[in-house]
Amino acid sequence: MTLKIVLINPPVVKPSEPPAGIAKLAGCLKANGVSYQIIDANVEGIHYLLGQTAFENEWPDKWSKRACKNLEANIAALQNTETYKNKSRYSRAAQDVNRVLHLAGKPYGAHLTLSDFTNNMLAPARSADLLKAAQMPDNNPFYPYFSARLMAVMQDEPEFVGFSVNYLSQALCAFAMIGFIRNINPGIKIVLGGSLVTSWAALGVGKDKFAGFIDEMIAGAGEEKLLELLGVEYGHKKSSPDYDDFPAQFYFSPGFVLPYSASRGCYWRGCAFCPERAEENPYLPLSAAQINQELPQLVKKYQPALVHLLDNALSPVMLKNLAQHPPGASWYGFARVSKELTDDDFCLSLKKSGCVMLKLGIESGDQEVLDKLNKGINLEDASKALKALKKVGIAAYVYLLFGTPPEIEESAQKTLNFTVAHSDCIDFLNLAIFNLPVANDTAQNLQTENFYEGDLSLYRDFRHPAGWDRQNARNFLEKTFKKHPAVAPIIKRLPEFFTSNHAPFFKMI
Repeated sequence: MTLKIVLINPPVVKPSEPPAGIAKLAGCLKANGVSYQIIDANVEGIHYLLGQTAFENEWPDKWSKRACKNLEANIAALQNTETYKNKSRYSRAAQDVNRVLHLAGKPYGAHLTLSDFTNNMLAPARSADLLKAAQMPDNNPFYPYFSARLMAVMQDEPEFVGFSVNYLSQALCAFAMIGFIRNINPGIKIVLGGSLVTSWAALGVGKDKFAGFIDEMIAGAGEEKLLELLGVEYGHKKSSPDYDDFPAQFYFSPGFVLPYSASRGCYWRGCAFCPERAEENPYLPLSAAQINQELPQLVKKYQPALVHLLDNALSPVMLKNLAQHPPGASWYGFARVSKELTDDDFCLSLKKSGCVMLKLGIESGDQEVLDKLNKGINLEDASKALKALKKVGIAAYVYLLFGTPPEIEESAQKTLNFTVAHSDCIDFLNLAIFNLPVANDTAQNLQTENFYEGDLSLYRDFRHPAGWDRQNARNFLEKTFKKHPAVAPIIKRLPEFFTSNHAPFFKMI
């Protein structure tokens, strides 16, 4: 059978689990009898660069020498459950592996880590720079890897090559790979999809922006559109995500992590400054019947150490369903603070179903700020939920957001007070400075300016109405919030580079 399409996950994203979007496409293609090949160029490329850097170079400083010498042992440590019993051992392994990867990027003027990729000369938010990356693919640190890998794949003469680009950290590498393919086989059709592409489309960016390199751009769910491009009638055949062709042994986690989406979009969609609402992405949940059949089958087939539920927010209906129909493996995901989570018995039912961690977007410890942001969160409920989760042994990974338009320094102090008061119930913290989305319908009263130069920028800077600008918020965060003796230990618990992807493993031991 002639190879129809190659689906590629480009570097760089956290190499802890396979990409769910491509697995979903793979299941659809398989169900419809389309020949395809999967390349997780992210995890393959990272392994390639690590090996080349560690075993083909001599480095003068002690840290680099140690990191290169112990590379294989450190990778094995990140894939070993025992390592997660000792945070210091984990941190050493993660930092040393990252050190080797960092060395690989230096000759190319790139800042390369286990979770990010930037270039000193090129910005992924500028289409002109993405085109430059495509025109000069050999200037990319992954070029020695992908040139050989893609050359071999092209021998099978695929008609299409699809790239799934979900993060800015993938964009430059994706376009470097696209440019290489164009050089060796100009006739292949290049398709670009993924959540970043969906966000670009909401800004009005189309394939004409990348003329000569991109043949098609797919925004949103890609199954039906991809089949249409391939000339296959979309028969609405039921298909499950397919992870058969991903290199399970390559991922940097202690066991296979199974990503699974029970819905697309967000069921709340009410938050001010929410890009989901501005981009008009509908909420499309799978039926309970499909989830209850599909998820346990995937667990049985792949025997994962952990299920990562990718929903923007697990609805109360979904949480109740998980409690009543456990997937058969430990799981975690993002949830909104709801009345259900304030109930000890309900939280206990989640624990019994396999829940090891919930990510909670509390955002602020000031109720007035939450109300103005239309978060739909009551701080009393947040307090009860944190205590209930703690009581039953479910870890709380709490998201806090500083510098929002309604926040002032007094509000930030209230957030610190709330965090301190619940420090015994908060296992991990994600601390962020607010970015104003370009695609937004609630910023009319704000004076805005370019966040950074780039026609593909998803964010705008703004003049804070109370003068509580990004720098003030950042100073408070770094000099006051993080240094509080009740907060500092929580911050130290955060897994380096992998953050929430590895956090559950520290609670499963």
